[in-house]
Amino acid sequence: MTIEMLYSKIHRATVTDANLNYVGSITIDEELLEASKMRVGQKVEILNINNGERFSTYIILGERGKRDICLNGAAARKVHKGDKVIIVAYATYDEKDLETYKPCVVLLNDDNNIDHILDEI
Repeated sequence: MTIEMLYSKIHRATVTDANLNYVGSITIDEELLEASKMRVGQKVEILNINNGERFSTYIILGERGKRDICLNGAAARKVHKGDKVIIVAYATYDEKDLETYKPCVVLLNDDNNIDHILDEI
């Protein structure tokens, strides 16, 4: 049996831009991607803390060190600059894999700098 579980989460990211005239996705700073173990092209869920919106998109690479969190295309209608969001990635695990299961949780401050990285929830 396989079970879908939390793989990684970037918690309380601040939206730096919303670009309606782009072909979908979320732009995430390269350093934040590395810290969260997320990948370019990976499907993620976006949870908007400010308005309760929940939607899916995929990741595109943001410039290292700029701390960009930008929603693009149709997703730009679901956020405003300054909103707080949670970016969540899931993975499917075999029961045996769950014996050593440890999701990655990256906690950010208001400037999208890494405040703390948790290796368990």
